Amino acid sequence: MKKSTVYFTSMKTELGVSLLTKLDKLIRKAGMDSMDLKEKYTAIKIHFGEPGNLAYLRPNYAKVLVDLIKQQGGKPFLTDCNTLYVGGRKNALDHIESAYLNGFSPFSTGCHVIIADGLKGTDEMLVPVEGGEFVKEAKIGRAVMDADVFISLNHFKGHESTGFGGAIKNIGMGCGSRAGKMEQHSAGTPMIRQKVCIGCGKCIAVCAHDAITIEDRKAYLNEDKCVGCGRCIGVCPTDAIATKWDESKDILNKKMAEYTWAVLHGRPHFHVSLVVDVSPNCDCHSENDIPIVPNIGMFASFDPVALDKACADAVNGQMPVKGSILEDQIHHHGDCSCDHQEDAQQPTDHFQMTHPDTNWEVCLAHCEKMGLGSMDYDLVTVK
Repeated sequence: MKKSTVYFTSMKTELGVSLLTKLDKLIRKAGMDSMDLKEKYTAIKIHFGEPGNLAYLRPNYAKVLVDLIKQQGGKPFLTDCNTLYVGGRKNALDHIESAYLNGFSPFSTGCHVIIADGLKGTDEMLVPVEGGEFVKEAKIGRAVMDADVFISLNHFKGHESTGFGGAIKNIGMGCGSRAGKMEQHSAGTPMIRQKVCIGCGKCIAVCAHDAITIEDRKAYLNEDKCVGCGRCIGVCPTDAIATKWDESKDILNKKMAEYTWAVLHGRPHFHVSLVVDVSPNCDCHSENDIPIVPNIGMFASFDPVALDKACADAVNGQMPVKGSILEDQIHHHGDCSCDHQEDAQQPTDHFQMTHPDTNWEVCLAHCEKMGLGSMDYDLVTVK
């Protein structure tokens, strides 16, 4: 597989030149303005940030992409799918409210927010995954699949399960419906927590396999009948039905790659990553910690695999921020003395140092196997 091209610009500005101007120049140089967008519904997949978290991308960055798409005659919308866990984004009403709370309104971004998997996270399309090792049909939010063109705009940061969250995670995990997220995180069937079950029977109504029964006003799951579709998770009003979170992290990474293939296959796509406020954990947390490295810059490419690899390499080329979890981990493992950074030897991998039981390279290697892109890239700097 030939090398891909990744374009980069730093966060350094000059008088009269803003970061937004630099982002516009970057995406044009990377070729986004060459895409056929005229009259095309264009999904911009972004993470709106869990309320309380302040590391998510500012909406101003999204507007740069929106403005270019409109200039090209396209019809842009910002989108994400509902979360599997209980929080501020588990249904479309709460999700849109959280997006507005964090500044993603039509007035600030120039376009509307559409939650791709609908009100309860059950509006999905089943997308066949050719050559999928773990996923045969990916459950993708319908609005994502209805779009003609797919653009990802992501905040590149650490992640406690996948090592880091970049373009692939923003697409593969982010575009999965609630049932799709369960499939990626779980090795099998969900569980029912009887303590919070009210016996309403809504789960029975959506179960096509008669796997749920009500006894003494509590729901019970027959795992022999359950196929793990996860639709019961979306309709449960008390979140009594939940995933077991029992999938290994390597398989999670591979499933995420296969879900990404389902989203991108057969249509135009383009990807932008901002390596800023590199928090150790996902923006799904309702808090964010000190960044593990200084702000680096903005990256763009038609190849999401090369983009993630370039961002990871850039992070691993930085010294840790003093007081961060990364610095604590390095001190704990005795890999370097960060009191004197000029003499410090950098650890092999900042993400594995931050979350030692993760291996992000598994995901990118599986993406290469699926034909999603290449980890071999040329980096072009845009000034």
